[in-house]
Amino acid sequence: MLLPERDCAESQSQQHHQPEAMRIGYDSPLADTLRLVLRTQPRSWGNRTHAKARVLPPWRLEFSKFFGTLFSMRENFQAFWENLETYVLEVIFEERHDFWAKVTRTLLFCLSKVFHTAVNIRRWLYNVRIFRDKTLGVQVIAIGNLTVGGTGKTPVVEKFARELRDAGRNVAILSRGYRSKPKPFHERLFNKIFFREDQTPPRVVSDGKSLLLDSEMAGDEPYMLASNLRDVVVLVDKDRIKSGRYAIEKFGCDTLLLDDGFQYWDLRGRRHDVVLVDRQQPFGNEHLLPRGTLREPPSHLARAHTIFITKSDGKTAELRERIAKINPDAAVIECVHHPLYLEDLFTGERKTLDSLRGRKAASLSGIAQPESFEQSLVTVGAELVYSKRFADHHRFSQQEVLNVINRAKKRQADVIITTQKDAVRFPKIDRRDLPMFFMRVEIKIVSGANDFQDCVRKICFK
Repeated sequence: MLLPERDCAESQSQQHHQPEAMRIGYDSPLADTLRLVLRTQPRSWGNRTHAKARVLPPWRLEFSKFFGTLFSMRENFQAFWENLETYVLEVIFEERHDFWAKVTRTLLFCLSKVFHTAVNIRRWLYNVRIFRDKTLGVQVIAIGNLTVGGTGKTPVVEKFARELRDAGRNVAILSRGYRSKPKPFHERLFNKIFFREDQTPPRVVSDGKSLLLDSEMAGDEPYMLASNLRDVVVLVDKDRIKSGRYAIEKFGCDTLLLDDGFQYWDLRGRRHDVVLVDRQQPFGNEHLLPRGTLREPPSHLARAHTIFITKSDGKTAELRERIAKINPDAAVIECVHHPLYLEDLFTGERKTLDSLRGRKAASLSGIAQPESFEQSLVTVGAELVYSKRFADHHRFSQQEVLNVINRAKKRQADVIITTQKDAVRFPKIDRRDLPMFFMRVEIKIVSGANDFQDCVRKICFK
């Protein structure tokens, strides 16, 4: 199997021989906006036929160049941030050994000690009731993890939501919408300056019947959950108390699922904490942020009521022993990510996993731990000839996808496979030289099924 490319984002900007004011692209939303503002008409490029454009006066050219510069700055900043993220991950996992990497690790280690102290102080402030939590009078299930990303949390949230819904509960999933499109900057700044409480209602990704937002507005995980679940409300807001109250009042929900909510201590009441521990990297590199990937020390696992060991390979005796020392009372459940089928990104056509057997495949992903996804392709019988990795939550551009198609064709791939989480961030593309599918997966419990059913029953009748 070929080694995957490790670069985060490539330079795909292809300059055309166009006037300076027209380099944004005639099919982009920004260009449409500029046409409305500048009252210009599209002109003919290549083999496209449009109405003839007027010659723009100098001030309009400068105005257009200004917006083009802002658009370019945004793309450059995104590429810089993702490259920095990749570099830091390589440093903290000691994949880099140069002088500056060692200096960076030392600095990050010092900062992690400060972060550790801050986490303990914050926990103490809640314990002594200086920081007050609130209750909404309904059942709350907080599903999260000790580490940053990569534990397979979203399928577990989906599993709980489906089981609770089938048991007769009216479920709402509350997410903070990580990397969803934020509110306008001037509104956020105004609220900060004047200490105003945000009165904007939470974003309704799904009302249980219809999908109401796209992935950019909702965020990857909320959009995916809303797509997979019927009769489950999905809301996005950083203030889970506000979104929880909204779910109760507007939709009559009696069970709130906090997606990535183990560290959200403001909402308590009848709460059940579920923590996911990745079998491959249970506690990262044992360091807290930013030297490692831990959000809290492993000792804080003692707060959990149920612990899921995800991506289990059955060899978990040592990990179970360590968990038992920290929290002997928690139910421990082992699960794997079970592939179900392939679905075409653009047509929705479904194919069985057997259709990959013996075929050359290319993978494209922007997730925290792509290794397990790539290994799953090999497990179902595909020959992985090319692998392209981007930073977690990367929003693909059309040119990036076309570059992957071109390189996959050079490696004689028959098909390109991505994850469902990545599929929601795919752009529309002009050409489809290779079929492109995402792999649909779900959680399959391999140990502790009785404990899981007991957990659901306790939640439903508590």
